[in-house]
Amino acid sequence: MSKERPSEPTIPAHERVYRALRARVMHGEMEPGAALTLRGIGAEFEVSMTPAREAVRRLVAEGALNLSASGRVSTPELSNDRIEELACLRAMLEPELASRALPRVHPVLIERLQNINAVIAEKIVKADATGYVRSNLEFHRTLYLRAQSPAMLALVETVWLQSGPTMRSLYSRLPRKQASEKHRSILAALRAGDEPALRVAIHADVTSGLRMLLT
Repeated sequence: MSKERPSEPTIPAHERVYRALRARVMHGEMEPGAALTLRGIGAEFEVSMTPAREAVRRLVAEGALNLSASGRVSTPELSNDRIEELACLRAMLEPELASRALPRVHPVLIERLQNINAVIAEKIVKADATGYVRSNLEFHRTLYLRAQSPAMLALVETVWLQSGPTMRSLYSRLPRKQASEKHRSILAALRAGDEPALRVAIHADVTSGLRMLLT
């Protein structure tokens, strides 16, 4: 007699909408200043206004969406000061995460990072802005997960979330033949087990991108 498999827990509607919108914003699938409506979100995800409103509320609290006094919901349009602030946060947090990850780095992980970097180069050649942002964040997250510092990684992901739409604009300014050069410096430092070089490479990578957007 076969045993019945326990049913998987159902994800609440508001959580499902929140996760989907969060990934969309973080990966730059929407332009800066793109407007959203609760009615439109509800129709797309086939949910009532209540789950849509709760998902938006959480994303506004994280800085992923803006809510104006008139009730208009939109993706962030970052000022120069805000770009500088986010770049500084990345410069403080990400070299530390990489440093903590270094003792747990192994050849299989380095090979995986190399493969992701190859995908990044392909996305740039294909002019796939969203694919570029997604793959770039995957490269960094894959390394930082080895740090086993969930609170610090959560802070970094909040910064990524707030800058996601703006990162789309970065794509058009990237020199294609040098797009993955900084990641290659990171990989070289990982192979050598060189913590100072790794910190320098991470710092250069995470700050140069956002600062290219300054006008």
